[in-house]
Amino acid sequence: MKNEISIGLLGLGTVGRGVATIIKQHQQDLYHKLGVQVSIKKVLIRDRYKDRLSSLDQNMFTTDVQDILKDPTIDIIVEVMGGIKEAKQAIESALLAGKQVITANKDVMAEYGHELLRLADAERCDLFYEASVAGGIPIIRTLEDGLASDRISSMMGIVNGTTNFILTKMKQEKMSYEHALAEATELGYAEADPSADVDGLDAARKMVILSSLAFSTEVHLDDVLVRGMKEIRDGDLEIAAEFGYTMKMVGSSKKNEDGIEVAVEPVFLSNSHLLASVNNELNAVYIYGDAVGETMLYGPGAGSLPTATSVVSDIIAACRNLLLEVNGKRVHAAQHESEIKTDKHCYAKYLHRLLVKDEVGVLSKLTSIYSHHNASLRSVKQNPAANGKAEIILLTHKISRKQHLDVIQDLEGTASVISHYRIEGEETA
Repeated sequence: MKNEISIGLLGLGTVGRGVATIIKQHQQDLYHKLGVQVSIKKVLIRDRYKDRLSSLDQNMFTTDVQDILKDPTIDIIVEVMGGIKEAKQAIESALLAGKQVITANKDVMAEYGHELLRLADAERCDLFYEASVAGGIPIIRTLEDGLASDRISSMMGIVNGTTNFILTKMKQEKMSYEHALAEATELGYAEADPSADVDGLDAARKMVILSSLAFSTEVHLDDVLVRGMKEIRDGDLEIAAEFGYTMKMVGSSKKNEDGIEVAVEPVFLSNSHLLASVNNELNAVYIYGDAVGETMLYGPGAGSLPTATSVVSDIIAACRNLLLEVNGKRVHAAQHESEIKTDKHCYAKYLHRLLVKDEVGVLSKLTSIYSHHNASLRSVKQNPAANGKAEIILLTHKISRKQHLDVIQDLEGTASVISHYRIEGEETA
């Protein structure tokens, strides 16, 4: 039986430093849980001469990943280097070398997760990725273990802290989008290039991972409908408040007999829904199961120590499997073929914000367009606008995404579509 487990750490950035800190400071706890010593043996860095806020022995550092991957005494590889190509290659090489792998890399898992999990199965190795979604929230383990006996029918989540922080500031402090983004960047919540966050790509990758796991199938990035924050117009947040909603950047995933639908977009979320009160940089995932009903996980979605906590939890799981000699026993193969819904089968309520000429008969023209597409309206409100214009706010009953898109297209010529949003969090049809 092993009396020590050695780790190779690929990357010493924000998360890597957090992992090193927890492992060093929690040695007694780790020994109590596992009965063996757990230690970092080697660390991959990019620049040997860079000043680092780390108490690790400098002799552990290497700039050659092969020094770690080919070391037979290293049992577990922890990939926190970021990026896609090099990280994927490192994970593949580690699995082929028979090592257990922990990754926090959502980009790699969203793009190549299915392929890498099949490789892990073939090599009888563990590949854990809890920290790839929602930082310190144990959502992966909840879906794999805690809710393993249930059938998940849908999920809805705030899985990007940057966009949630921006929308919170815009709502609560009436900040402009630009000002809120600048503050998010200054506080470290947004990257220098925030496009992956604000355009919805980051959240879409996370929803790919969650949907594939929850529905035991292979969901890919191309399957996700993505709309970014640039779709939001001045006055939209005020309209949301007027009608009892909160604007949130939401990732949603639903499954029924017609298939699966996955989307990331700004939505009007009912103020009565728990997700509406999740503010600033926090994340939350709301899960609907046939047996459990409704449950929500809530907490920090990023940051050094919260994310590192998830990484170290995966390390503990891999260590336990090593000690029991049961690594690679978890089945990752998809149970179901992926059936992605067409627009005809994706149903929701919508809010349409239009600008029209303030003249007799225009409202009749609008309602006839909705009627033509069998799109039932539940509310129509007119607000005055300047220069002989009027603003019309229309709320629909549940209609298909195809009906919604067809209506938007046919409105051209009669109205200018300022913005449109899916409505979520209401129980009634």
